[in-house]
Amino acid sequence: MADAVDVRIPITLLTGFLGSGKTTVLNNLLKPSFWERLLRAPPLTAVIMNEFGSIGLDHQLVDNTQGTMALLSGGCVCCEIQGSLVPTLKNLWMGRRDGKIPPYERIIIETTGIADPTPILETLLRSDWVAKRHYLDGVVTTVDAVFGSGQLDQHFEAVRQVAGADRLLLTKTDLADAATIAQLESRLASLNPAAPVVQVQHGNVSPDHIFKLRAYHQSEPVKAKQWLAAENFRLVTGGSPLKTSGILNPSAPLHTGADGRIRSFSLQFEHALPWAGVAEALETLAEFCSQRLLRMKAIVNVQEYPGRPVVLHAVQHLFYPSIELPAWPDDDHRSRFVFITADLDEAFVSQLLTSFTQTVTTSPRDTFGA
Repeated sequence: MADAVDVRIPITLLTGFLGSGKTTVLNNLLKPSFWERLLRAPPLTAVIMNEFGSIGLDHQLVDNTQGTMALLSGGCVCCEIQGSLVPTLKNLWMGRRDGKIPPYERIIIETTGIADPTPILETLLRSDWVAKRHYLDGVVTTVDAVFGSGQLDQHFEAVRQVAGADRLLLTKTDLADAATIAQLESRLASLNPAAPVVQVQHGNVSPDHIFKLRAYHQSEPVKAKQWLAAENFRLVTGGSPLKTSGILNPSAPLHTGADGRIRSFSLQFEHALPWAGVAEALETLAEFCSQRLLRMKAIVNVQEYPGRPVVLHAVQHLFYPSIELPAWPDDDHRSRFVFITADLDEAFVSQLLTSFTQTVTTSPRDTFGA
């Protein structure tokens, strides 16, 4: 669905480990003075937080507080998740519809410092009511330039947050030396080659690095190529038919160290692939390895639909509805997959796709992930 006709409200998921500067970034995005410096009109924003009472939101922003909701200066609104995300989104929507709260234009959800964002992603995809009125614009993750390396060493949750991001904000860069920053940026690029890294000081970051990412709805060929960023991933070649392997044994990590547990890689297929083979391979991967499949993106040359590549996107067991592009972004018509996995070897993924796409007979295509 093109941006011009998509009337749903975009949602930005703001994550990051404890103390990495999420709320500082958020405070700046909500200040009218911040937008005045940019010579822009501030968008009306609804903010959803897990713990509204202890968020550290700038007191200068709060005009009025009523229970689990606060009206903010500039016409924004902030509320606390009550029970689950769906009732919170419904309460906001109905208040907006009935004129009880300002007509916000976008939503920011700030997670706790050790949160796995997958349940929120699942809500946005699985709830028909939510999906008809909202869409996920992107996942933005803050990383502390001073303590980020240590947090990545000690907490695998921090590694997973980095691996699942669409944009990485490297905060507090004014407090770290150039060598430390360069080393951390290299590490982040290794963990998540598709996520651009933006340096941030005192929470100041251009809204262009946070909003309008359209990271989960790539329907334009050129933007889809940029979104895939396959050239940034290590290419795995020489896929062979699947054989009995211990790779699926979940008893222990395959690689030692936090970074070693994350595998970021790409696969390419020269010839058009049967849709049924692709679908069955990915369904098998999701069924048996859902916790290990942190992110998957693909642009696929489907045998049944020559000239119209298909965009695929998955987070763990969640497969987003496939999108058929009107044309290829360039003259390269190879099928390209990129994966970020945890404790899952690239050899198994390569063998799985190779085996299914070579042996499965073709059949009419349904929308995968719908």
